[in-house]
Amino acid sequence: MSVPALRRRASGVLLHPTSLPGPHGSGDLGTGSARFVEWLASAGQSWWQMLPVGPPGYGDSPYSADSTFAGSPLLVSLEGLADDGLLDAEALRADTMPSTERVDFGAMHAHRERWLRAAFEAFRSRAPAHVRRAHEAFCDREAFWLRDFGLFRAIKRAHGGLPWTRWAPELRRRDPTALKAASETHADVVAFERFAQFAFDEQWRRLHALAAEHGVALMGDLPIFVAHDSADVWQSPGSFKLDEAGEPTVVAGCPPDYFSATGQRWGNPHYDWEQMRATGYRWWLDRLRAAAARFDVVRLDHFIGFHRVWEIPATEPTAVRGRWTPTPGADLLLAVQAQVGALPFVAEDLGETTPEVYALRDRFDLPGLAILQFAFGDDPAAPSFLPHNFGRRRVVYTGTHDNDTTVGWFRDEGGGDTTRTHEQVVRERATALRYLGTDGREIHWDMIRLALASVADLAVVPAQDVLGLGSEARMNRPGQATGNWSWRLLEGALSPAVAGRLAELTHTYGRAPEGRRSA
Repeated sequence: MSVPALRRRASGVLLHPTSLPGPHGSGDLGTGSARFVEWLASAGQSWWQMLPVGPPGYGDSPYSADSTFAGSPLLVSLEGLADDGLLDAEALRADTMPSTERVDFGAMHAHRERWLRAAFEAFRSRAPAHVRRAHEAFCDREAFWLRDFGLFRAIKRAHGGLPWTRWAPELRRRDPTALKAASETHADVVAFERFAQFAFDEQWRRLHALAAEHGVALMGDLPIFVAHDSADVWQSPGSFKLDEAGEPTVVAGCPPDYFSATGQRWGNPHYDWEQMRATGYRWWLDRLRAAAARFDVVRLDHFIGFHRVWEIPATEPTAVRGRWTPTPGADLLLAVQAQVGALPFVAEDLGETTPEVYALRDRFDLPGLAILQFAFGDDPAAPSFLPHNFGRRRVVYTGTHDNDTTVGWFRDEGGGDTTRTHEQVVRERATALRYLGTDGREIHWDMIRLALASVADLAVVPAQDVLGLGSEARMNRPGQATGNWSWRLLEGALSPAVAGRLAELTHTYGRAPEGRRSA
């Protein structure tokens, strides 16, 4: 079955793979993902949207990865490695983690790495010739980032996890003699990291093929910025605005907004766009090509950054004293278009958006976003999110991973981690109820119906909203450094009954694939 075109009327679900059930502390690319693909198909859904799938960094955030090119070893299915003959299936079944509603990242990481290391030892000792050849081909094909990534992870381990700016000076400044010596000293760890990436790539390809067989396309998420403590910045420090010690002179974030009165200070380094332009944007071309190869469509996070960015002096504790500076997004996207052709991207055009940002989005024919939770408040931009005001070239959401769940949003009383007062919340709730023509008892289904009924080409609903969960199931609270990204589904929560109800609405509003009826 072919995957859907982005312009075709369709719908999907937003769920990060770590949130899936599974016996090893989090979801992964194995059985849980396969079952979810099958559930999506039974629910009439054509898209699975995920958060970034790189190795999570600070705060366990998928938006702060060790590499923009690498896949997360935490997503490698241990059962999949057992199926490949690299792990003892019986021993693996006897060594599981409790099923909980939250990921314990520390315990899960230790558990999975122990088994992944065992699989690596088995690979080295008894992998068939054809598997070894596939591994060698992968390492050769991805050498442009994989060599430095493996060494970065190895050196970081040897330095007790310290950021690269606190490594030995000769390694920090990438002295060739020191790098050669480190490659030899840490050859075993480098080889392990490359194996983990190979395992991720093999399992990802299988999952992608399975999804395509079920008519489900995969939508990824590409943060515009990369983490400072990453292989990307260590490998190419001249491409970023850093001082002589490798520390950022300015950092990324966004000004005060709906989520925070002091803005958001993300801490990512800013690009040296003059240096990027001088190389023909080679790093960006490699990055976007890799993302487009992994997913059917990629959401460009913080699309505003392709027009202008909020630069915060690195010495400032909040984002309040930042300033807008221009970026050459049109020049970059033209270069990508010349290499790739039609751009398989969605523009996350939220925040301090200007007419110039919309013009850039439309110039390259990229769908923008419409968030229904933003449609009923006092913000001047709120009316643009109402379905009777936006057009077809949109991806409409009840909410995103940064929002509260729809039930949590509806029950919120104001204050807390948003800038809304109690009075504003009361007015917003009353406006939403009038617009929806409902009493709010099933506000999540009311909002899902509104999204599916809209003219937007694509409607995406977070899994938490499909299940009607409250704030306890929120995935992320912007501006909060810890405690995010850990929500998990309970086994069986996405039941046939839930699939049937979603399928019925999907079919009613003309979003189900041809020939596919309600469950």
